Amino acid sequence: MPALTLASTAAAVGVNTPIDLTSSGVGLFAIGVFVLAYLLVMAEEFTHMRKSKPVILAAGIIWAAIAWTYQSQGLPPGLPEGAIRHNLLEYAELMLFLLVAMTYINTMEERRVFDALRAWLISSGFGFRALFWITGILAFFISPVADNLTTALLMCAVVLAVGGDNAKFITLACINIVVAANAGGAFSPFGDITTLMVWQKGIIEFWGFFALFIPSVVNFVIPAAIMHFAIPNERPSVADEKVAMHRGAKRIIVLFLATIITAVSFHNFLHLPPVIGMLTGLGYLQLFGFFLKKTTHKEAMLRVEAESDEQIGNPVAFDVFEPVARAEWDTLLFFYGVVACVGGLGFLGYLGLASDIMYNQWGATNANIAVGVLSAIVDNIPVMFAVLTMSPAMDTGQWLLVTMTAGVGGSLLSIGSAAGVALMGQARGKYTFFGHLKWTPVIALGYAASIATHFWINAHMFT
Repeated sequence: MPALTLASTAAAVGVNTPIDLTSSGVGLFAIGVFVLAYLLVMAEEFTHMRKSKPVILAAGIIWAAIAWTYQSQGLPPGLPEGAIRHNLLEYAELMLFLLVAMTYINTMEERRVFDALRAWLISSGFGFRALFWITGILAFFISPVADNLTTALLMCAVVLAVGGDNAKFITLACINIVVAANAGGAFSPFGDITTLMVWQKGIIEFWGFFALFIPSVVNFVIPAAIMHFAIPNERPSVADEKVAMHRGAKRIIVLFLATIITAVSFHNFLHLPPVIGMLTGLGYLQLFGFFLKKTTHKEAMLRVEAESDEQIGNPVAFDVFEPVARAEWDTLLFFYGVVACVGGLGFLGYLGLASDIMYNQWGATNANIAVGVLSAIVDNIPVMFAVLTMSPAMDTGQWLLVTMTAGVGGSLLSIGSAAGVALMGQARGKYTFFGHLKWTPVIALGYAASIATHFWINAHMFT
């Protein structure tokens, strides 16, 4: 598009409004850069290059191309700067929120909370079918407060420990865990990045997400009930394993719950961003960590006099910045790259074009169902951020629908969610892409049933 035409278009639409560059060279270049970067993200399993690297580079290239175009063509140079600053603010809120949540999860892992749960399940003596349901149900209810990746890895560790050489049980149990973890995260603002984004945007109130509880249960239970009959009706050998949690483990669980309550209260009652409440909760953990550090020697002396570790807990020294350092920085930086890339494409006009096609031509229901199917192929983070950036005019029922489909749609394929990708590595050779694909029709049945259930029980939310 010639410089005179671009300048004329800018004058026509107003200097404070980005112009449509979807048919320009810079627009097509940006699309090409993003597609190439995302192909590298999807090939992570084969290239072993972390997914954050290509999208961070792509983000810089896209915004540099936009800024250069605006300056060289006589367009308002402050528009790209204002847009990227807005994207950075959105990213900062979500990144800090997730960082606090990851820190608490890593702390509970370091205090051996999850190891104790795993040891109890392994030594329980349950049969394969009972373990199939127990690990699925635990994944469903843990993922609303922990991320689905951590939840899936914990439950998979149990499955691998008791499954032994029974590849059929391990495959089906891993599929069930992925479906359950994704479904459990869909009805909680803390359960998935997609629900967190919608909550922090203020589109749906905290308690509004729980309207998706029954549809999420349906999404998990229907595939699980069908797979149940394929599980070997056997009982594995029992391993007698005992794990003592480190000192302070139970109190840290309480502090995590207090942090969640603080974040919700800050948002609902004080009308502050939830991230401020989460960072306040990080202060709880820091102060408690200081207490543990200062009293470690004293507790060690008491432990010598105690009959067992369980009486006071193992007094291992604690440093709060270690779990901060062990946060999933690749995921956090990938999130930055996605926000910046999608924000750039939106600035160029592509999201407005996509919104017109999907929500005006297809209709909100068809578009939101398609979002879920797309999230099985492309990570749900860019998909959901794109929808939020489009900001289509939808009622609460439709916003809940797209929140659910973006979360549970990733269960359709093993590569559709972080939980599935992680389990393919953890249970390598036993839980595979094609092993999951074999049960995709059953999972799709649960996907369709959850949508139908949402329309039925939440009919009053649709206008």
